[in-house]
Amino acid sequence: MAPTQQRTGDSRTASAKVLVEQDGPVLRIALNRPEKANAVDADMIMDLSHAFTRLSDDPDLRVAVIHGNGKHFTGGLDLASLAPRLAVGDASIIPEGGRDPWGLYREPATKPVVTAVHGRCFTAGLELVLNSETCIAADDTVFGQQEVTRGILALGGATIRLPHRVGWGNAMRYLLTGDQFDAQEAWRMGIVQEVVPAGQELGRALELAHRIAAQAPLAVQAILADARTVLAAHIEASGASLRNDVGPRLFATADVTEGIASLVERRPPVFKGI
Repeated sequence: MAPTQQRTGDSRTASAKVLVEQDGPVLRIALNRPEKANAVDADMIMDLSHAFTRLSDDPDLRVAVIHGNGKHFTGGLDLASLAPRLAVGDASIIPEGGRDPWGLYREPATKPVVTAVHGRCFTAGLELVLNSETCIAADDTVFGQQEVTRGILALGGATIRLPHRVGWGNAMRYLLTGDQFDAQEAWRMGIVQEVVPAGQELGRALELAHRIAAQAPLAVQAILADARTVLAAHIEASGASLRNDVGPRLFATADVTEGIASLVERRPPVFKGI
């Protein structure tokens, strides 16, 4: 099933930059800013939070599938508008009492999430994958954790989850260079669990989600809670550090100003270490 440009689900979030559709016990969550490569802005974060809150609160929902409309899953954060706010832990983007889609600033989802990715899957998109239970990737997917190329750091927990998932050397290879890698490399490292022909990723993800949804829901949630316990303390410490120390110090530097300006101006950055 190919990604579509429009969904006709039972519910839309306020900005329509994220479309939500219930498919029995499965909640389909579609990133829907295709003209901007699904770049994640404040509206999209708020809409994702609403969707994750619905997933947690609705007893009829057991699993979520996240995918992207258009040519790409997501090109990553809309840095020009979001990076300074997120770096200092500006939780005003996430509605009061809402779930954090990345599980770093607020309590993570209590039910399993499957991601289906294609095209670009950069930064915030890769962090959604790392915060999900399993990922199906189209064979045309290109991944990247590219914050370092703008003088900043991952804002959604990749510095915790990527080393945990792929090992220290593999994680640092990409976190410290910003290099891109393909779906087969992501599969080799364990970031994705299946690589399928482009256009089949969403159908396969929905099939897997319905299989999970057919299991005993309390057992599924217990497995999820137990498996996440090992990461919980590290995530809490990282979130506090990002909000109170590391983020504010880094984002006050001239290199961050230069990195974001170079992105807006579409030119290579010139960093000076100040």
